[in-house]
Amino acid sequence: MASGVKPRVKVPKTAAAGEVITIKTLISHQMESGQRKDKEGNVIPRSIINRFTCDFNGQNVIDVTLEPAISTNPYFQFEATVPEAGEFVFTWYDDDGSVYDTKKQIAIG
Repeated sequence: MASGVKPRVKVPKTAAAGEVITIKTLISHQMESGQRKDKEGNVIPRSIINRFTCDFNGQNVIDVTLEPAISTNPYFQFEATVPEAGEFVFTWYDDDGSVYDTKKQIAIG
């Protein structure tokens, strides 16, 4: 497990049924591409978040595959339609097998 990894998500607390909302996510992660070398000339192993998903009430909203060229602390902003009250589940998958997730509730108001 990479150290210092912290997911952050911004989702409105309420929305009207059928409203399109903007979701913002950021995860703190060093994102080592596997192409750099350390002081001794050894290749630093690749360590990236290689996939990000977001589900709403069990239905997939977004599924992104990430490659080594992704920047440190990847940020995603996307839109989702909210048909009903429920829960967003955000999941980041690390090369080392670690999985980081967080959940956010949204109410219909």
